[in-house]
Amino acid sequence: MAGHSKFANIRHRKGKNDAAKGQIFTRLGRELAMAVKHGGGGDPVSNIRLKDAIAKAKSENMPNDSIERCVKKAAGSMDTVDFEAVTYEGYGPNGVAVIVNVLTDNRNRAAASVRNAFTKGNGSLGTQGCVSFMFNDVGQIMVETDCGMDEEELMLLTADAGADDFITLDEGYEILTPVSLFSKVREAIENAGVPMISAEVTKLPQTYVKLSAPEDLKSMNKLLDLLDDEDDVQNVYHNLSYE
Repeated sequence: MAGHSKFANIRHRKGKNDAAKGQIFTRLGRELAMAVKHGGGGDPVSNIRLKDAIAKAKSENMPNDSIERCVKKAAGSMDTVDFEAVTYEGYGPNGVAVIVNVLTDNRNRAAASVRNAFTKGNGSLGTQGCVSFMFNDVGQIMVETDCGMDEEELMLLTADAGADDFITLDEGYEILTPVSLFSKVREAIENAGVPMISAEVTKLPQTYVKLSAPEDLKSMNKLLDLLDDEDDVQNVYHNLSYE
């Protein structure tokens, strides 16, 4: 996918209407709650998972008071945070690989919703592991060109912190890290006062699939839209190329 597409996708997500933003904040709230429960409590100093979740929430423009409220609520009800993490894998039109991460308090409801999205998008659910081998788990940080730091200086800063790759794109920089060093690299950028437009651990496809038939692209977009509308769905990864 071209660099401008990555930045355009981020801006599109952040520019959604209030209702859609509320849905995004609900997902981030669940992620914060799970980080508190499974990462070691509500103190981000000692809970790296929570620290990363907070950074991600801030990059999505979630208000600080909302973040603090979610963390305090989760920390005060450790035994009642009962969301279950489930991953579904499958195929969109023409074999596009799709991975869906879910956090849900009702596994049957989530499974039915995900299955329905694949069916209506002319795709099909597959077995566990059927497409995950096509993706790499990486830390990904996006920084705009006008970030207040020279490109070479930023490249050296991230390399020293452990980044694997520094990619110059049309509108900025994409910094890729090993998952184990994501927090260290993100903190180095944050401590240098460089604003990040996104920072998260994600899955990047090893190869991309291009849909040349308009009906296939329409079906794939429908599949992605339906998944995006589901509150239980946290993240969707795919190898569709829009180039």
